[in-house]
Amino acid sequence: MIKKNLELDFGSIFIHENVLIAELKEGILFSVENNRKLLELGRDIFEGRPYGYVSYRTNSYAVDPLVYMESSRAANLIAIAVVSNNELVKLNARQVEQKFYKNPGAFEVFDTLEEALVWMKPKF
Repeated sequence: MIKKNLELDFGSIFIHENVLIAELKEGILFSVENNRKLLELGRDIFEGRPYGYVSYRTNSYAVDPLVYMESSRAANLIAIAVVSNNELVKLNARQVEQKFYKNPGAFEVFDTLEEALVWMKPKF
């Protein structure tokens, strides 16, 4: 159940229990500045409590690789899930993005949003 929806210039953000879900706009470059807005939003909404992030990749867009390094250092961001039905996107997430997260149980790739939310639930 979605508790809060936010529209930002780079995409839609949904807050679901202890999870921030981002569905970014088609064709954007997701920059470090955009990521800082998301991390700040997570810090403010969850008030320093642990939370998870779901990158709900329904659209095609580019990501500045520095985003992954910055996200991996966020204190209260404890789990990240990528959701996509595109095999290339999932392969890239597993081979590139996952390497930035030191805890092997903190990053996973899924076919559906429901699967990602079920995976996140026991982490809180």
